[in-house]
Amino acid sequence: MAKINLLPWREALREQRRKQYLSTLALVAVGGALVVVGVDRYYTARIESQQARNAYLNAEISELNRKITEISGLRRRRDELVERMEVIQSLQGNRPVIVRVFDELVQTLPDGVYYTNVEKRGQELRIRGTAKSNNRVSALMRRFDGSDWFTEPNLLGVTSNPSFGEQANDFNLVVQQTTPDAGESD
Repeated sequence: MAKINLLPWREALREQRRKQYLSTLALVAVGGALVVVGVDRYYTARIESQQARNAYLNAEISELNRKITEISGLRRRRDELVERMEVIQSLQGNRPVIVRVFDELVQTLPDGVYYTNVEKRGQELRIRGTAKSNNRVSALMRRFDGSDWFTEPNLLGVTSNPSFGEQANDFNLVVQQTTPDAGESD
């Protein structure tokens, strides 16, 4: 039989298959690397996008916090202004009342009685004065009791005052101020 040498053909086929395997392996490696780089870029882009959104939200949150602080400052200022307005309105509303109280103090004062000190605390008037006699202090208390503007006269003390007269007394009393209805005071 004839001698056929198949070795070089097999060797060439083996070499061709090896080159084909290596080129396929290189293509798979390049494809895998491309896939890895693509996935990396995709997720990097997603992360950067989320970070940009987070930065936007943080900027908006800080802006809203600034506005909230400003609003709370405005509310506090508004409350202060409302409080001032209420004080002014109460003073404006009470202005005629104090005039009436002083007028009533004069009208209830009998002859021979003198006030030395009148002090107001809330609705309470503390009155110190001098009277020519005990009867005049009693008359003063009856007039306070009959007044529409005063109630509950309470005598705290009476002491003698010989420098004003032989029957003169210093007195100390407390009376409550009231505001009568509009129909009663006229």
